[in-house]
Amino acid sequence: MGLLTYVAVAAGAGGAVVSAPIVLGAIGFTSAGIAAGSYAAGMMSTAAIANGGGVAAGSLVALLQSAGMAGLSTAASAGVAGAGGAAGGLLALLI
Repeated sequence: MGLLTYVAVAAGAGGAVVSAPIVLGAIGFTSAGIAAGSYAAGMMSTAAIANGGGVAAGSLVALLQSAGMAGLSTAASAGVAGAGGAAGGLLALLI
């Protein structure tokens, strides 16, 4: 692996961790809860209808809401960094 690959992996990992809270807020998973009329509200509505009126604990909507309100846990940050690093590495292969 060349220097470009290492730089791309590091940038992807760091960028993913930094941008995750921004993206969550932008789609409606905020520190005050799910924003009315947002993409997150639509996800929550769909999940609740599919589950008979409530959002299931541990579902994607519940996990994103938790991350939006409290921030990413260490494990979630590691997962996001890993995904971002992998994306950066794949991009470096294409360049």
